[in-house]
Amino acid sequence: MSLDVICKDIRIGIIERSFTAGKNSAHVGGSLSSVEIMTVLFHQVLKRSQEDFDNRDRFILSKGHASLALYCTLESAGLLTKEEVDTFEQNGSHYTAHAKKDVLRGIEFSGGSLGLGMSYAVGVAEALKEKGSPARVFVLLGDGECNEGIIWESLMFAKHRSLDNLTVIVDHNHLQADGPIETVLDTKDIAAKFTAFGYNTQTVDGHITTELKAAFDNLMEGTPNAIIAETVKGKGVSFMENKTNWHFASLPESKYKKAMSELTA
Repeated sequence: MSLDVICKDIRIGIIERSFTAGKNSAHVGGSLSSVEIMTVLFHQVLKRSQEDFDNRDRFILSKGHASLALYCTLESAGLLTKEEVDTFEQNGSHYTAHAKKDVLRGIEFSGGSLGLGMSYAVGVAEALKEKGSPARVFVLLGDGECNEGIIWESLMFAKHRSLDNLTVIVDHNHLQADGPIETVLDTKDIAAKFTAFGYNTQTVDGHITTELKAAFDNLMEGTPNAIIAETVKGKGVSFMENKTNWHFASLPESKYKKAMSELTA
């Protein structure tokens, strides 16, 4: 199955679970923007061997609001079942709006306050280096999340320690909960900032899987790496694209049917 087909199926899964969550709602916009990033990672990049599990590559979702995209991606990779993901935001479910750590199932970090996943990822990368492990750490940030000071403290430390087993990906969809990032707190040229912090920085179209894969293939040794993925919030559903109000929202039946008709066309 091609990556594009997998991405389409993941988007359908996100919309279906957003609808069945009902009034519990979901962070649908930012989940849709990160689909290709997670798909390429779990289907083409991450090395996960049950025979050498301690040296598995780690994916850490610091952008905790995209948990639904993570669950649907893990389902596509065979790490979660459809029945498990179908319980999203239902009473008693393990699969909620913020992910709960379950390393055997591919969930390396319990999401919560934004920014904490970045510092956790740096700590994991440092520990793996100390152990001489070949494992790599990939951490996904939101661009709004980059307003957090802890992000930049962590980035400085990782560069200071030359953690070249760390790759930071920014889902740069230009929107956060309160509006456009340029209005809320403008980060200006975020790629230039990563470069200034000493990172080998690449900018790609975050919805083109071949561009993402090429960036992951061109990571540099000796320094931490960063990939700025230019994306569209709500990607794939016309009435959600570039709309702040779909950061976190309920999906009524009429909107659900329209979204499904677009995604299954």
